[in-house]
Amino acid sequence: MTAVMTRANTAGAELVERPEAGWRKRDRWWGLVFVSPQLIGMIAFVLLPFAVGLVLAFAQWDGLTELTWVGFANFQAQLGDPVFLRSILNTLGLALVTVPVGLALSLLVAVGLDRLRGRTGYLLLYFAPVMTSSIAVSLVWQQILRADGPLNEAFTKVFGIPGPNWLGDPRFVLLAVSIVTIWSSLGLNVIIFLAGLQGINPNVLEAARVDGAGPLRTMLQVRLPLLSPVVFFSTVVAVISSFQTFDVVFILTKGGGPENSARTIVYQIYDEGFVHFQFGMASAASIILLVLTLVVTAVQLGLQRRFVHYES
Repeated sequence: MTAVMTRANTAGAELVERPEAGWRKRDRWWGLVFVSPQLIGMIAFVLLPFAVGLVLAFAQWDGLTELTWVGFANFQAQLGDPVFLRSILNTLGLALVTVPVGLALSLLVAVGLDRLRGRTGYLLLYFAPVMTSSIAVSLVWQQILRADGPLNEAFTKVFGIPGPNWLGDPRFVLLAVSIVTIWSSLGLNVIIFLAGLQGINPNVLEAARVDGAGPLRTMLQVRLPLLSPVVFFSTVVAVISSFQTFDVVFILTKGGGPENSARTIVYQIYDEGFVHFQFGMASAASIILLVLTLVVTAVQLGLQRRFVHYES
């Protein structure tokens, strides 16, 4: 028995000490070669800027003079600034409008296209704004939303009264930004929802029809619960995207709109950093935006157990 255990231990030691095969080493090196562009890009354009921004959040620096440490003064100044607080409210309001309305419209369009033959052309039309530059989209909508633009002209012809000043009235500027945001992101959400609808097991839908469920009941009690993981994913992505809104506000409005009615947090970061060259203030606002995004995402993940249902 002792001899058998000794031979087993010797074989195990030889197995452990056996040199690594050459092809495994080559595979490892080739794997690093193929992954290195992504790793280098992540380090150079994500991790390093984040580290620099985290440092600058606790300092005062204009890009030219000597850096001065100020501790939490930047955070206190931002949280005590009425303009920044207004930008937080505008960002949250934009998310509350664009996320539910945009996802609801996308779901309705996806349901309409689900059984439509020859839907490829429609998908291309819906997805075209997603592929178009957001600057170009904003410039086009800027002309549409002018006080004397085609939208107000149609509004006057239909209702017989002048249309609102979409980009000059503080009451309508954020709504105008919401309209452009919903329109430009509709195509992506339509494709995601359409893929989710087509991934539902047909046997489940057939069983619902056999049980006497009509189209509306099937949609509300069968298809929508099975689509909840896709809805959850789209909601998280849409919320994060709405928190990062900048280009639409930058093009449609001047300085964040009248009375800062459309100023978002990212526009505040741009204004502090690249207009007033207060990089410490801009970095502090960026960290606050990061914390806000993490908190909202954590809440969504916490609610996932109640509202997300999987087919299994």
